[in-house]
Amino acid sequence: MTVRLHDSAAAVLAEAGTFLEREPVLHNVILTLLHNRAAHPEPGRYAVAHDADGAPVGVLFQSPLHFLATITPMADDVVAAVVDALVEAGVRLPGVNGVAATVARFAGQWAERTKSPVVPVQGQRLYEVTDVRVPEGVAGACRPAAQDDLGLLVEWFEEFGVEAGEVLSDPDVVQRRLGAGHLWFWQHDVPVSFAGLSDTRAGVARIGPVYTPLERRERGYAAALTAELSRIVLDRGERCILYTDLANPVSNSVYRRIGYRAVAEVLRYDFGTAGVRE
Repeated sequence: MTVRLHDSAAAVLAEAGTFLEREPVLHNVILTLLHNRAAHPEPGRYAVAHDADGAPVGVLFQSPLHFLATITPMADDVVAAVVDALVEAGVRLPGVNGVAATVARFAGQWAERTKSPVVPVQGQRLYEVTDVRVPEGVAGACRPAAQDDLGLLVEWFEEFGVEAGEVLSDPDVVQRRLGAGHLWFWQHDVPVSFAGLSDTRAGVARIGPVYTPLERRERGYAAALTAELSRIVLDRGERCILYTDLANPVSNSVYRRIGYRAVAEVLRYDFGTAGVRE
């Protein structure tokens, strides 16, 4: 087993792009992020693990460098090799995110190697839809966001981030997504809900985030918007996925009602920084 560390997303795509595209649903987040960083570079840390034959068997993505790392599903020996390579390079990760079994093993290896605490802080579920059931009787319609909507989008991204415990309101990022046609509203006289729709990577598009202001909830707007975007993706002959917070039973039940089915559970661990290296 060998592990190569990189600071270039483009280099990772060249080295492991074909491997990532073989599991386009499970690898969608990393594929999307790598393409984004290749197009809009900023500091990052990446790792690609290779088996004895030189074939890629795992990828780690971290950018910006103060964000947690995201990892592909990996076998236990691959996890151990990646953790060893990072620790031996003096890397200190703030946390890790990925499919449950892999990320739990990664967190355990990290705690053992660095003598740092690791704490599970969030559980998510990955869903895919193949047959959309559009909600009936929801007032309004889907429309793409326009440049005049930027101020509202930044505000709603910030509100969503506060609820989700994430930082998503960077105006430059919102503007980039708006300009790329990634952002959509459900409009009922005025915008009442919004959702993101990522670029398609290896035949898979991802919906998220999805947000409705508190005063507009329980009217079916988010479900209707998600269903319509899902239908658009499927009509293009592509696959459509999304992630939900397992702490939110409402969103999980809503997405199941419109046809989404669970693919995998995803965990996030936060890492302490007071470790002592062996």
